[in-house]
Amino acid sequence: MTYPDPTLFGHDPWWLIIAKALFIFVFLMLSLLVAILLERKILGWMQMRPGPNRVGPWGLLQSLVDGVKLALKEGLVPAGVDKFIYLAAPVISVVPAFIAFSVIPMGGEVSVFGHRTALQLTDMPVAVLFVLAATSIGVYGIVLAGWASGSTYPLLGGLRSSAQVISYEIAMALSFAAVFIYAGTMSTSGIVASQVGLWYIFPLLPSFVVYLTSMVGETNRAPFDLPEAEGELVGGFHTEYSSIKFAMFMLAEYVNMFTVSALATTLFLGGWHAPWPINMWDGANTGWWSLLWFIAKVWTFMFLFFWLRGTLPRMRYDQFMALGWKVLIPVSLVWIVIVSSARALRNQGYGQVATGLITVGAVVALIILFALWRAVRARNIRKIPEQAVDAGVFPVPPLPTKEKTDA
Repeated sequence: MTYPDPTLFGHDPWWLIIAKALFIFVFLMLSLLVAILLERKILGWMQMRPGPNRVGPWGLLQSLVDGVKLALKEGLVPAGVDKFIYLAAPVISVVPAFIAFSVIPMGGEVSVFGHRTALQLTDMPVAVLFVLAATSIGVYGIVLAGWASGSTYPLLGGLRSSAQVISYEIAMALSFAAVFIYAGTMSTSGIVASQVGLWYIFPLLPSFVVYLTSMVGETNRAPFDLPEAEGELVGGFHTEYSSIKFAMFMLAEYVNMFTVSALATTLFLGGWHAPWPINMWDGANTGWWSLLWFIAKVWTFMFLFFWLRGTLPRMRYDQFMALGWKVLIPVSLVWIVIVSSARALRNQGYGQVATGLITVGAVVALIILFALWRAVRARNIRKIPEQAVDAGVFPVPPLPTKEKTDA
């Protein structure tokens, strides 16, 4: 197997760079149509209903005709909106979603018309931070859409999204830090190359769980779809949007799902490396086979998105924010300290077995301390007398006394 050298990126012929950019765009657009159809089919199967089955054989053309319908519908602009920002918000959401995919390694080196090139548009020493920055800019489209609509419920959806991205971007970035420490690089192709013998999902499982939770919140997907919760916000930030402008928000959501899934594959599942036992075959990670393993891993995460939507109810907003600030961020900080200590021990000459035992011991000790804290806290809560419930904050009616009950 051959790994691309990051210094070689940008030296491909101009036509090959354009071809790879078009390939990424077409791949994401076709994957979007398939994802919408599969999501409706899978949710229908989970809920014991047929799903789309009218347009085309087995309903395969339903996503295509839905896109044509949205493009041909009349585009309405409500009165009183900030027109420039109102029209620019969908574009701001879509463009960073595609740009973030430019540094994702989709495969190893292949031959295209006699030219050896990597299945990756470009790479840089801080490629993962570039993805994080691009996805952060995309959220501005949601915030500006809610503000520019001039309506109450879109504004509330935009405010929720801004608070959501602040909390869950921090947790996501902290989960990346452990990978950077382990791999010794922020280059996406370098991180994939460092996972030849062991995927990072195994030694960095807490980071993977934190990232898995953060990426669902980052993409506004159920059960974390609070910026567009129809139960209390009608349609959320895109309530005042229709036609192609609404379709662009939907496009951005699904492309972001593919981006965070591809990033999870790159950071924790070995990227385009073949899974065991297929990797025992010498040619498994060569040529175009690597693209197949990458796509299979990405679609595994996409199925997880669909599964969560059909399984879990939407969380309350206070529960959602508490999960980010009180659970994910503290766990990530403690885990970074443990990973850094383990890395320092290995640099000092301690063996992998000794370092692993120390790491496992630290994690078990923290779990025991957390369980003891929860037990003591629960016992203290049970000791609160019933009279203390009526603290005068809310108008609570007086509890019936024994004399009134007997009367």
